[in-house]
Amino acid sequence: MTEIRAEITANVWMVNVEAGQVVAEGDELVILESMKMELPVVAPAGGTVAEVHVKPEDHVNEGDLIVTLS
Repeated sequence: MTEIRAEITANVWMVNVEAGQVVAEGDELVILESMKMELPVVAPAGGTVAEVHVKPEDHVNEGDLIVTLS
């Protein structure tokens, strides 16, 4: 399992994946918004989305779990 965590405190602007979806390395999983900047969160490696832990308009802090890949 690969845990993808927030690198910054931000709001979740868009979730581009759902559980069960196959992703490739570099695919955008979630887009965060902080200080009017869009910050894409990308897959560090290919895999299947096991769970999405956020939804649009959620607030995340640095280190919060966003997506789990298997």
